[in-house]
Amino acid sequence: MTLEELEQIVAARASASTDESWTAKLLAKGPEKCAEKFGEESIEAIIEAIKGDRDRLTSEAADVLFHLLVMLKSRDVALADVMAELARRQGQSGLQEKASRS
Repeated sequence: MTLEELEQIVAARASASTDESWTAKLLAKGPEKCAEKFGEESIEAIIEAIKGDRDRLTSEAADVLFHLLVMLKSRDVALADVMAELARRQGQSGLQEKASRS
């Protein structure tokens, strides 16, 4: 599965009934709740990375990617826009990119 396919799944579930879809229920609670859930999943992934548990980190990383796409959906940010930003940055080093933000 690609991130684009996962984005399509999130979009389809967003229009489902909140009684039938976790994604629809989360989106109905608003962007702030979506961001909070993304943060929780990110922290769980960090914990598993520190512990060194590959299987749990893999599972938590999947949750992070899913909830990132839900959070983006909550603010109408397309994955294509994020990918375009990554492509824009590709021509410069990470240090140069970071310095350009300050």
